[in-house]
Amino acid sequence: MKHQPPSPVSDDDTRLFREAIGEVRRLDPVEPAPSTPKPEPHPHMLEADEAAVPGELLDMAFDPGLLEVGEELSYLRDGYPPKLLKQLKRGQFSVQDDIDLHQMNAAAAQATIADFLAEAHHHGLRCVRIVHGKGLRSKASGPVLKVLTDRLLRRRDDVIAFASARPMQGGTGAVVVLLKA
Repeated sequence: MKHQPPSPVSDDDTRLFREAIGEVRRLDPVEPAPSTPKPEPHPHMLEADEAAVPGELLDMAFDPGLLEVGEELSYLRDGYPPKLLKQLKRGQFSVQDDIDLHQMNAAAAQATIADFLAEAHHHGLRCVRIVHGKGLRSKASGPVLKVLTDRLLRRRDDVIAFASARPMQGGTGAVVVLLKA
C-alpha cells in the first residue's frame, strides 16, 4: 500500500479553525541562554577509595560471623539416591522460601519450624531454607537451634534430605531442606 500525502486544507476548514481558537497573539522569539562550558570530570570517589586502602590494610577487622564454625549438617532419608543429597549440597535446587530462627528460644523455634514446613507443604514448595545461626553466642552446650533443627528435620516424614547451605546462603548457619512433593 502506497502512502499518500495529506490533502491540502480547504479555506472553509481554515476559517472554522481560526474561529474556534479565537485571537492569536504572536510571541517574540527568545534568545537561547548562553551555554556554559561543562567542567572536566574528576574521579573524587576513586581518589577517596585509594586514599583509604592503607588504613584498611592496617586495620584488617573481620566479622567472626563470617567464619564457618561447627559441623556441616547433612541427611538423606533411606530409599532415596545419594545423588539427590549431592545436588542439594551443590545448590542445584532453587530455594522457594526461608525462615530465620535467630533470637528464638528452643520452644519458639520448634513451633516455628513445624508451622513453616506445614505452610511450605500447603503451598507445594519443594525446597526451603531454615536459618538457625551458627551458635556463636551459645554457651558451652553448643549451638542450641542448630542441634534442634537437625533433630526435628530427621524425625519428619515430609523431609527427604537436608544439608548445610552454601556459604552465600548462610553456610553452616542454615540448612536447605528438600521436601516430599
